[in-house]
Amino acid sequence: MSAKGTPATKALQRAGIDVRTHAYEHDPKAESYGLEAAIALDQDPKRVFKTLVASVDGKLTVAIVPVEKQLDLKALASAAGGKRAEMAKVADAERATGYVAGGISPLGQRKALPTVMDDSALTHDTVFVSGGRRGLEIELAPADLQRLTRAASAPIGR
Repeated sequence: MSAKGTPATKALQRAGIDVRTHAYEHDPKAESYGLEAAIALDQDPKRVFKTLVASVDGKLTVAIVPVEKQLDLKALASAAGGKRAEMAKVADAERATGYVAGGISPLGQRKALPTVMDDSALTHDTVFVSGGRRGLEIELAPADLQRLTRAASAPIGR
């Protein structure tokens, strides 16, 4: 990985984890960035995870869920120790993470946010998450993802 890596790839390098990136040609007309990545990389959508930012009782929280599922906001609130969750405004998510929507990585964010990862990630040897820009995915062990993001694990996808 060159010095032009993203904050996500640089975070993996600092942690001593092999950076396995997968690039693909992003289609600006794609309606689902995550499903686009799964199809472009010929991967099972159960192994490709999207990074969403929600507000749990007013506190920004990151949710990592398979691209084939939707985020269960009630489950996220419960897993994060809160009462109510709603999707964060895009501008707030971009400002807090330092990434642009559709390319938000759970790694290397500008500000460390509480994170909850769908527990289905732990059933795979490796998973794919955004590499910090549209058209770039990082493949890593879910245990490494969980450790680096300090993520709780819970069934937050439905």
